[in-house]
Amino acid sequence: MSKPIVDSRGARWLAALSGGAPLAEGYSAAVQVADATLAGAPARYIAVVPDPANRFVRARGGEIGLVEGWELARAVHETMDADRASAVRRPIVAVVDVVSQAYGRTEEAYGIHQALAGAAGAYAEARLAGHPVIGMIVGSAMSGAFLAHGYQANRLIAFDDPKVMVHAMGKASAARITLRSVEALELLAASVPPMAYDIHSYASLGLLWRVLSPASPGTPGDADLGLVRLALEQALADIASSGTTDLGGRLGGVHRQASRTVRQLLAAQWHTAPA
Repeated sequence: MSKPIVDSRGARWLAALSGGAPLAEGYSAAVQVADATLAGAPARYIAVVPDPANRFVRARGGEIGLVEGWELARAVHETMDADRASAVRRPIVAVVDVVSQAYGRTEEAYGIHQALAGAAGAYAEARLAGHPVIGMIVGSAMSGAFLAHGYQANRLIAFDDPKVMVHAMGKASAARITLRSVEALELLAASVPPMAYDIHSYASLGLLWRVLSPASPGTPGDADLGLVRLALEQALADIASSGTTDLGGRLGGVHRQASRTVRQLLAAQWHTAPA
């Protein structure tokens, strides 16, 4: 049975990047998996999209819930298992447009922390096993959903667009937690980059490999599709030339000086022989 058509940035970009390849069978409507090509070689594209008919009410708007977390892990592990005996490991492109993890008593009772950890762990295992993993942020990348889907990528690429946000929580939630109005929160964020929602503040933390400026980020046209495909191919080449599977390259951001200092001090203490 075919999956219902869902209109979201993640769904539109997955379809465009995969050239309209058929979606893999056996997944829920919220998890779209397509096998296509990148730079002329096989690749797997994965996205999480809204599913208004999701049996878990809290996961109907593009959130990553119990089922979505485990299915993401399965999509990644399937790729690893298929390529285990191959000298070339397929790239995995996480098309990221996720509003949050699913908040609900059911999710907490049945271990959403385990489902999301399973997805994050699968992406990390794939990266460490030599699969080039690229996170393509086309919309929201919020909270635990982003940690589960995309954050563990070798390279992260994002659109320069007001609808592209990366943060631990939405503005309304962050305002409540910090006992501020949304306006006051935005004023604070202007001077504290980790608190900000705009993509350039996030990029200053060193976590993004590249920021793209498509003409129409919500609707892939030929020119924008070419721009993104080129960036993915360049990211793939950059991963290959780096010779490493770790995430150490993220420490070079202008606002990561404290992180670098802490790591240097820890390394010095770790290698100091006991008296």
